[in-house]
Parts: sequence; structure tokens; C-alpha cells
Amino acid sequence: MIGAERMAGPERLLRVIDALADVFGDLSAGRTSSPPRTVVSHGPQRELLAGTAVWERRGVGSVKITTLTPDNPERGLPLIHGVVVLTDLETGRITALLDGAELTAVRTGAVAGLATRLCAPEDARDLAVIGAGVQARALVRAVSAVRPIRTVRVFSRTPARTEEFARWIRDTSPGPVSVTVCGTAEEAVTGAQVVCTTTSTSGRTPLVAAEWVAPGAHVNVIGGTHEDALEVDPALLADAFVMVEERAAAVAEAGEVRAALAAGLITESALHELGTLVDGPAPGGRSGAGGRISVFRCVGMAIEDTAAAAALHEAASAAG
Repeated sequence: MIGAERMAGPERLLRVIDALADVFGDLSAGRTSSPPRTVVSHGPQRELLAGTAVWERRGVGSVKITTLTPDNPERGLPLIHGVVVLTDLETGRITALLDGAELTAVRTGAVAGLATRLCAPEDARDLAVIGAGVQARALVRAVSAVRPIRTVRVFSRTPARTEEFARWIRDTSPGPVSVTVCGTAEEAVTGAQVVCTTTSTSGRTPLVAAEWVAPGAHVNVIGGTHEDALEVDPALLADAFVMVEERAAAVAEAGEVRAALAAGLITESALHELGTLVDGPAPGGRSGAGGRISVFRCVGMAIEDTAAAAALHEAASAAG
């Protein structure tokens, strides 16, 4: 089993980001696909999820089974539990088992890291994080791997967890970093060059208002527990350069995208797939150009798990 301690290093994280860039390029070019996940709901907001995909160019496939239990953090338990099975397509052998919760965090952080690398100002040093759980830690690691982050402002609705998260950032940062625990989400977001929302909200009242986001900032939106939950104001998407993993997946599962489309704030043609951007600059929309905001709305796809698992397995094998 490849566990957390073998996934978290910055060099391995960069390998995952690079693998995701490759797989998104293949996805947008039609060289691979990512079948929809199977989701079985049982009880209020509790879900059992199964996803499988193959990446032909790398000769690998994966199956991931996870559970999502939103009230687990109140029990002192992780939000997500699960396992990922990596297979060799040529022989059919199972080549690795990976911790599903940690892989989910790593690949989610890495996807946001890729979007940040594509669109955030290259000298971005100021990061705001809304949320203080496992995904928040993953995004801090990923964004710090692609940008020279020196200040981090954090806010969550659980003060004790927020303080613990702030200590973790200070203790694990590869370089000097100033960490501030904020009393409101607005205080955290205002003026930040990179903003990450990582909550388990199920509400339809946005946690981040559009007017709080600074001109030229880059925003990663990865939280919410269902397809209509909102972390940021859908109005933010109206004038922003909006990135998604895949249009169809975003239209089906991304609350802010769905709300912006329903309100006529954007059209589907305004959704730019990551795979179309990995080989060149975001056309007319790179964050910081003319003060335009960029927004990446992540929903998670099975092919991401395949690419991340392959990159981590290759790294672990190379390290013996």
C-alpha cells in the first residue's frame, strides 16, 4: 500500500502535476476518456463512489472506491475513506494499492496546482485558503510547489481546526512563510493573489463574494458536497477566465458553473478545458493580464486518479 508518507514530497507532487498535464492533453484531444463515476447515496449526504479509467498512452488503469461522510470530521474521522487499485493494461496485473483518501487529496491539490501554474501570476506570493481540512493542506502543498508563496491567510468556521492548520503550514513550509488566521472569509480573501476554497459546504449561499476577489487573482474552487453547493458567488464567473477539467463534467457537477449558466451569466463556450491550455498560454485570459480574474472549478474525474496513481507508483518504484 502506498500511503500518505510516500505521496506528500514536493518532487513527487510535481511529477503528479506533470502527469495530469499530459492526461488532460490526451483527454481534450480525444486520445483517452474518463467514464462517469458511479455514486450511490445512502442517508443524508453520505455517498459510496466508484470510478475507473484507463490511460492508454501510459498503459495503466485504475479503480477507486471511496466513501464520503460529511459529518465524519465532527467524529474526529476523515471526510473520505477509500482505496485505489492500479493495474498494468498489458498484463492485467495489479501493480499497486494506494490509500484512496490521500490519493484524492494529492490529485485534487495537483489539479489545482496545474491550474495555478497555467494562470496565476508567476510572482504570486500571497495565498488565501477557505477551509482547514485535508484538502486545504493538499492545496497549500500544491500551490506552494508552483508559486513562491510567502504569506498565507486562512479562515474556516472551526477555530480550533484553523489554528491547527496554521501551525501545520508554519511547521511544514519549505521556506519562510507568514501565516495569519482570519476572523472572516472576506478578511482572508481580500487582496490575495491566489484564493483556494476547500470546504464541505452543502449550502447554496456563497462563502466568497465576487467583490472580495482582487483584479488579476487566480481562484481554485474545489469544495462542496453536491452538484448545487456553492463556495463562491457565481457572479464571479461572468467576467473571469473560467477553467474546468471537462465541460460536460462541470455542467453536471459544478455548482457555480450550473448556477452561472442558469442565470445567463456565462455560456458553455466560456468554459475552457485544462487540456486545451497545457501546451500554450490561456488565450487572452492569463490571470493578471488586464486585471482579469481566472477561476478554476474542479469536480474530480476518474482519469485524474489513474494519472496520479501512475505517477506516484513510478516515483515509488524509482526510489526502491
